Amino acid sequence: MKRSTRLKVVGVFFVLPGLISYFGWTLYPIFYAFLISLYKWNLNPDLPSKFVGLTNYIAMFQDPVAGTAFKNTILYTVITVPGQMFLGFLIAYALNKKIHGQTTLRLLYYLPVVTSWIFVSLIFEYLFSGYGGLVNYIFHTNIQWLSSPSMAMIPIYVLGIWKGIGWSMLIFLAGLQGVPPSLYEAAQIDGANRWNLIRHITLPLLKSTVMFELVMLTIGGFNVFLSVWVMTSGGPMNSTQVVSVYMFQQAFDYFNFGYGSALSVMLFVIVFIIAQIQRRWLKSND
Repeated sequence: MKRSTRLKVVGVFFVLPGLISYFGWTLYPIFYAFLISLYKWNLNPDLPSKFVGLTNYIAMFQDPVAGTAFKNTILYTVITVPGQMFLGFLIAYALNKKIHGQTTLRLLYYLPVVTSWIFVSLIFEYLFSGYGGLVNYIFHTNIQWLSSPSMAMIPIYVLGIWKGIGWSMLIFLAGLQGVPPSLYEAAQIDGANRWNLIRHITLPLLKSTVMFELVMLTIGGFNVFLSVWVMTSGGPMNSTQVVSVYMFQQAFDYFNFGYGSALSVMLFVIVFIIAQIQRRWLKSND
């Protein structure tokens, strides 16, 4: 056996565990979810599942609650992703300089990222409680945040932004440390102010970092689940319903696995299309 062939065989054995894991835990579940979405699925092995074709997808487009869930999911992503990126960049820019307690500050800003979603969701549920909540106490209001259909999404937005700032900060910090200081020095000699430095040096050199963050945070935004589940469970009156929660309820509360799978497939298609559009748009601006 030639040396090049031998190296290829060894390489295949090295990547084989990862490929098996990818096919077993990613591609196969996606394919199986699509298969289930074409059936009126029955968990009872004695009762066969009934093939219904695209009925679940047609029902999804006619379901007003599903429409609300997709709308809320999109709004959550549109609001929280820019918020996380903007605040994360500002904090990363500030902490990229040598200041007293720099390491401690970085740790404190990153701490929410590694804190349990359930724990922080319960804390925010208390903070935005209509009776005795800290937010109402500070601002001297009596807003029923989580029981009002028009206000219930606001605490969820705030939690999503607050919890993601640390991750966004960390990624931006890594990107900022890759910017050569000599570029800043040369620009300052030419009379550039701080805004010029950010606009013409920092942001262009962080384009790949921005692309990575935008795609990852968008995927995370569309998969929002625990905060909504803990704080409102999609209520009141489905005003905070999101796709992941509605999908879970359909599948595991009502045992409507075919419809729940159709929701998951549609969510996957939307996220995939948006991620590809973002990638191509940012790439075209290079």
